[in-house]
Amino acid sequence: MKDSLGDRIMVTFIYAFLIVLSITTLYPFLNALAVSFNQGLDTSKGGVTLWPRSFTLENYEIVFKDKRMMSGFTISVLRTVVGTVTSILSTAIFAYGMSKRELMGRKYYMVMCIITMYFGGGLIPSFMLIRNLGLMNSFWVFIIPGMVGVWNMIIFRTFFSGLPAGLEESAKIDGCGNWGTLFRIVFPLSGPVIATLSLFTAVAHWNEWFLAGIYISDESKYPIQTILRQLLLSNIVSETASEMNSAALAAMQRAKTVTSKSLSMATMMVATLPIICVYPFVQKYFVKGVLVGSLKE
Repeated sequence: MKDSLGDRIMVTFIYAFLIVLSITTLYPFLNALAVSFNQGLDTSKGGVTLWPRSFTLENYEIVFKDKRMMSGFTISVLRTVVGTVTSILSTAIFAYGMSKRELMGRKYYMVMCIITMYFGGGLIPSFMLIRNLGLMNSFWVFIIPGMVGVWNMIIFRTFFSGLPAGLEESAKIDGCGNWGTLFRIVFPLSGPVIATLSLFTAVAHWNEWFLAGIYISDESKYPIQTILRQLLLSNIVSETASEMNSAALAAMQRAKTVTSKSLSMATMMVATLPIICVYPFVQKYFVKGVLVGSLKE
């Protein structure tokens, strides 16, 4: 059956729109990548768009020689790995309990959880709570407050509720308790939803910068995103030259080939590319994982 003229026009319009949307989305990233590989002085003249006009690795050389950058990168990696594992594990365990209809007060607990999605205590009460818990200037301030996500719990709970009851009954007949059923039966069947929510949680941990500015006083414990924000708001060359203490940096400054913008773009690429590289490995789980955990109640 041939498509009508109207169908062909509509398909052409859709593809054209998607192409324009893709270009609009990709251009800022490609421009930042080009600037990061271009000499700073040449960039300041303008005209650098999608390809470096004066190619150089000096910007990345400075970034990787800066101890503060590498420390922030390490903190971000540790935070993302530890935060994702603990959050998914604790949220899934909580959701598994909430999926049991025989749980006393189940509806009350659910209402209390949903209220926290819409209403928060505010910054000052949160600051006082973190201080009283002894988490100030600690790595665990990035992990513990976000260990359980209500939205993720709802998706997990809905997915667990949709699993055949016979699976758990068979496991109990074979001698499995609740923990054995969860880790040997439920978790292996929950691959798509675990992969999807793990990615969302990892991206949130990697991109978050606000907590460090509030609860961390030691800059050596800043994640890479907080450091990047500082660099974007300040003149990196003048403020960090003493910290880098690099002869190569001094030579580059004398040659005036490095600018605040070029270094900021290089830092942005270092902070962005690692999490982007994770997407292709879990992309196939997106639709299946989210829909399976959200369509059936």
